[in-house]
Amino acid sequence: MDRMLVVVFDSESKAYEGKKALAQLEYEGSIAVYACAVIGKNPDGTTTLKQGDEPGPLGTLVGTSVGSLIGLLGGPVGVVIGASAGLLAGSMDDLNNARVGADFVDDARQALQPNKFAVIAEIQEDWTTPVDSRMEAIGGKVYRRALSDVKQTIHDEDVAAMKADIAQLKAEQAKAHADRKAKLQEKINQLESKMQAQAEKFTQRRQAAERQAKAKVETLKAKAAVWKAKAAEKLAQ
Repeated sequence: MDRMLVVVFDSESKAYEGKKALAQLEYEGSIAVYACAVIGKNPDGTTTLKQGDEPGPLGTLVGTSVGSLIGLLGGPVGVVIGASAGLLAGSMDDLNNARVGADFVDDARQALQPNKFAVIAEIQEDWTTPVDSRMEAIGGKVYRRALSDVKQTIHDEDVAAMKADIAQLKAEQAKAHADRKAKLQEKINQLESKMQAQAEKFTQRRQAAERQAKAKVETLKAKAAVWKAKAAEKLAQ
């Protein structure tokens, strides 16, 4: 199962240990790590990206679930990071892209108090004990949530609601006086614009999810090749 993982630590050094622990668990075959970063919460409430993955099949953190969650954890004050990352904080698009519930974001944000640090990762795991045991041993508090799919149903329901509103407005317009017709047409145009914008946004979100799914497959293939090469080296020794 693909999950979002947030592990909160009391010190930056412990957070780096946590990131290394995830890498070790991946090497052992317990999990697969798609994207990972270390962040810190500053005294003023901003969030600093301390360490991110090297660009790979998933590219930078921008547009990934990890990148969006970092933006959300930055809160209303924002995120202090390098210009190359370009993450934004706290928008509804971030929540959609992070593919986790608002309650999970709130729990993680409350745990990530000023002067605390966290490992944020998108992983694949079949059971929770390996990660929990390793993180608890180094003082980490684990928060996890299964990643949701991009929801076609919600999009369809929103579009259906807007279409119903448009139909009602057009029915009123047919019976209205001339001065009222223009105002009703303005409302119709606004709804049609919103419907078009939402359709485009949903298409972009679905395409991004498809790209990430393909990138994950490539990530696992690349890592499997590395593990195979290391195993071959051990046999040759």
